[in-house]
Amino acid sequence: MQALKYLAGYPEHVQTQVRALIEQDRLGELLRNKYASAHAVRNDRQLYEYTLALKERHLRKAEPLHKVVFDGKLQVVKHALGTHTTVSRVQGSRLKASREIRIASVFRDAPADFLRMIVVHELAHLKQSEHNKPFYQLCTHMAPDYHQLEFDLRLYLTHLECGQPASR
Repeated sequence: MQALKYLAGYPEHVQTQVRALIEQDRLGELLRNKYASAHAVRNDRQLYEYTLALKERHLRKAEPLHKVVFDGKLQVVKHALGTHTTVSRVQGSRLKASREIRIASVFRDAPADFLRMIVVHELAHLKQSEHNKPFYQLCTHMAPDYHQLEFDLRLYLTHLECGQPASR
């Protein structure tokens, strides 16, 4: 039986259905049909503008963002699809903090909805640091289909892990 590491927390019947889709070579087709639209975010500048637009729409009063980039060093295997950090620097007699978001480079070629989901997830960390109920409420406020997108992203990562091409 194939181990599905991205779906490890899901019930066995869900994992069985996913295994069947993989064996029938239908998982990629299912994802392509559901997420056909690609995004136009190709570089770090466009990613920064995309993230800022979402932040302005939903989190106007949150801390300002100083940097948003695609990061090829983030390891999907270690459950890091994106990171949010606060970098503090001493400038003269003041302490200056800047907020950074790094998105795994796998999202450069992922469907548009998956990029939106990971950006929403990292933006929610500006207000809620823990993955708790208020955090997920904020995520669903910014993306009402957040939970479905998270599950489908796990299917997408499983599809990629099986050696299949990115579905665009």
